[in-house]
Amino acid sequence: MRLPKFDRRRALAVVATIAAAYLLVAYLVAPGAWRHYERQRGIADLGARTVTAQGILGDVINVGVEGSQDDLMCAMAVAGWSPSDPVTLMSSLKIAGSVVFHRPYRRAPVSPLFFDGRRQDLAFEKPSGLSAGTRHHVRFWKALDAGDDGRPVWLGAAVFDDGVGISHYTGQITHRTAPGIDAERDFLIQDLIDAKRVAKTYSVSGVGPTLFGRNGGGDPFYTDGEIAFADLAPRCATREAPPEVRAPAPRIAVTNVVYGWLAAVRGLLP
Repeated sequence: MRLPKFDRRRALAVVATIAAAYLLVAYLVAPGAWRHYERQRGIADLGARTVTAQGILGDVINVGVEGSQDDLMCAMAVAGWSPSDPVTLMSSLKIAGSVVFHRPYRRAPVSPLFFDGRRQDLAFEKPSGLSAGTRHHVRFWKALDAGDDGRPVWLGAAVFDDGVGISHYTGQITHRTAPGIDAERDFLIQDLIDAKRVAKTYSVSGVGPTLFGRNGGGDPFYTDGEIAFADLAPRCATREAPPEVRAPAPRIAVTNVVYGWLAAVRGLLP
């Protein structure tokens, strides 16, 4: 059987076409396809990553809330989340005792993270287990005094602490966090819905799809990059009706499907 003659010029043309298509998609099409601010356009330039006190990239902004501080404090309390104590010598000793002796500490402190040039305004947590070694927690920053609906907008970073270990970057003792931060984001939003304090939900673009991220302690994380928003009922009113769900734009729904497929291929999602 006679093999076709190798055409070097044609092969180079194919390679050049593939390279050009990659550059077009990776650097022009894809970045725009993941970005959307149909709502809360005022946060578009704020970024979606926190930093540690050492300037290391920290947790991802993955949740948002519309409402006053009183609305947020009340809704979190009804949902079973407690405000975290400030970091002091006494609270540090108390959390250490909680972890070592497996004693509960519902208001255990969280370390400071910085977003938009300042540390968190509020922090909440919800126990998971006997001690503060494992817990749900979220930090919130007031991002806008008045968003698209004229109400304050809060941005938060929600993660699950699944144990205590050593920071990969500083060697300090710290909590280790679970990699699936979307699950923690969705857990918090569902808690607020179950507490009947949410009028509507929607999402906007955050950090963008990330399969191999690292937080401020060096722990891995992956995310579809969306910020899940809950619009709280004013004056912490109980809302019996299910919240209005505002679906994402069609192109975002498609790109989220693509992310889900990629994550599943990499074994990150079931």
